[in-house]
This record gives sequence, structure tokens and C-alpha cells, in this order.
Amino acid sequence: MMKTLTGLTLTAVMAVSLAACGGASGDKAADNATNASNTGAASGSVEKIKARGKLVAGVKYDLNLFGLKDPASGKVEGFDIDITKAIAKKIFGDENKIELKEVTSKTRIPMLKNGEIDMIVATMTISEERKQEIDFSDVYFTAGQSLLVKKDSNINGLADLGKGAKVLTAKGSTSAKNIREKAPDAQVLEFENYAEAFTALKAGQGVALTTDNALLFGMAKQDPNFRVTTETFTTEPYGIGMRKNEPDLVKLVNDVIAEMKANGEYDKLYEKWIGEKPKK
Repeated sequence: MMKTLTGLTLTAVMAVSLAACGGASGDKAADNATNASNTGAASGSVEKIKARGKLVAGVKYDLNLFGLKDPASGKVEGFDIDITKAIAKKIFGDENKIELKEVTSKTRIPMLKNGEIDMIVATMTISEERKQEIDFSDVYFTAGQSLLVKKDSNINGLADLGKGAKVLTAKGSTSAKNIREKAPDAQVLEFENYAEAFTALKAGQGVALTTDNALLFGMAKQDPNFRVTTETFTTEPYGIGMRKNEPDLVKLVNDVIAEMKANGEYDKLYEKWIGEKPKK
């Protein structure tokens, strides 16, 4: 009886031990599967876009030269739109396989992170702060912050902004942060987007509007009663924003930028929208 019990006990112990080992192996296998799945998700972003059949990009609708929507036709055109088309062509062989969604400086990162868009192509300055949240492509455009003022204004730079001078800009932009640092005595008024800020400037709600000079040139082109001051007080390197852990998509976008600069397409695009050759 004792022998039998001992044998049974030994058998039970061995079974428990084997189960425990099997559990450890199972856990390890599960961990490996999870890691493989995560790696696949991280490196399969381009494949997911291909499977969907279109690239979804967040762009501006209110910035002449970069992303401006024609209210009559509903068509959105600009430098950023053509860059987006080049990326779609690289993925699908067809530049028209895109869906453009409007973003503002305030909404673009939240929309990217919650999956509404695949990337941000919307005059977004690369900054260390933003790099904590998202990944960026290589620089695809370099601008500098300046001021848009009335043509007969005596303001030609930051030094001409008097104490309490009302300067307009957009919410969530680096421009708002920069102007507060560079002109601490000025009063900064923030609007939902630059179209609203420009409307406010034309209505006399401020003496200047500030953002990157490339965007201001577009506004001045819309209304010849305004001009862009010659002074720039920042360097604004634009990058295309993508979610963290999507290295395959970042590489593809960087390849597109490099190829366009190498084959001359970038220069043509720059001259088409900006009206001059890019600085080398």
C-alpha cells in the first residue's frame, strides 16, 4: 500500500513538474509570438496601407501654396499635396490613391495617434518635443518664421513690435511659442487656424500675423494689401509625421524625398509653388 502510494505520489509530482515546465515553455512561446506580432505590426505599416487601397494623409485646407481647398471645386492643392501624391505613387504606382483629411496645428498629432490618418503632411516643424510623441521623416522643406503686416505698416521686424502689440497666430503651432519667446512684450492672440487669423488681421484685430514665411507668402499672394517682412527669426525644418514604431513607412517616405531631390522633381515642385529655386 505504501509502495503504491509512493509511486502514485511520485507520478503526481512528475506530472506537476512537467506541467510547470510545459507552462514555462508555453509562456515563453506566447511571449515570442507576441514579440513577433509586435514586430510584424511595426514593420507592416506599408502593407496595411496597400491592403486598404489608399493612403490617408492629414493636410491643411487653409494654407495657400501648401494645402488650400477650393470652395467651388472641393479640390485641395499645394506643395504638401503634391508631396503626398508622390508618396502614394511610390506605394501604389498611382498618385491618386489618396484620401486627404483636414488637420490643423492643434488636431494633427491627436488624429495621427488615434489612427484617423497614416501621416501628417502639413507644414509641421520637426521639434524635440514632438519627437517624444511621433516619428518624423527627413526634412522636406525649410522655412523661417516671420511677420505678415499691412503694406503701409512701419513694422519690419520684431524690434518694431511695441509693448502690447497684438500679434496673431494659430493654436498648437510652434509659431505661438516662438513669438512669446522672441517678443515677450507683445500680446499673442491664437486662432483655430491661419485662415481665421488672417481674417482677423484684415479686420484690424492685430498689427501682424506670424508663422513661417513660406505660409505668409501664400497669404500675401491672396491679398496684395499685405506684405511679408524680410526678417526671419527662426529656422523651421518641416517633416512628415508618422506614428512611433513604423520604420518601414518612415524609410519609404525618406526614399521618396531623396529620389525627388536626386531626379529634379523636388526642384520643379518647389518652383511651381514657391516661385523660386530651393536654397541648397
